[in-house]
Amino acid sequence: MQKVVGDTGFVVALTNRSDPRHGEVAEVYFQQVEIVLPQTVLAEVAYLIQRDAGAEILIRFLRGLEQSKFVLMALTDWDLLRTAEILTQYQDSRIDFVDASVMAIAERENIVTVLTLDRRDFSLFRPQHCFSFTLLP
Repeated sequence: MQKVVGDTGFVVALTNRSDPRHGEVAEVYFQQVEIVLPQTVLAEVAYLIQRDAGAEILIRFLRGLEQSKFVLMALTDWDLLRTAEILTQYQDSRIDFVDASVMAIAERENIVTVLTLDRRDFSLFRPQHCFSFTLLP
């Protein structure tokens, strides 16, 4: 199975059973062997979980990462430069830093599938390694 990368909305919906999209996100999650989780996404997810659900839920989430399908990936120097290029190229579309970093990692790792609820930004972007991303769910 090919590598996939996870975005913030996907992870948040997965962790929140009351999210309207939790069921479809969970179904996609369980179909994966491994999901690349950029550390930029982890930071955003952690902020949102703590803000909306509290520190206890965040702590449980962090402790459960080791047993999850998520594999953390740090940004490289190349990723940071590519992120800046993406932000420059798509400045008018308002793609944010975290999404651009996901795009950069996907390019570096030749990942064509993004697990995201953010269809707009990931549909606008034209990756260097493929015509467009496959977006799930």
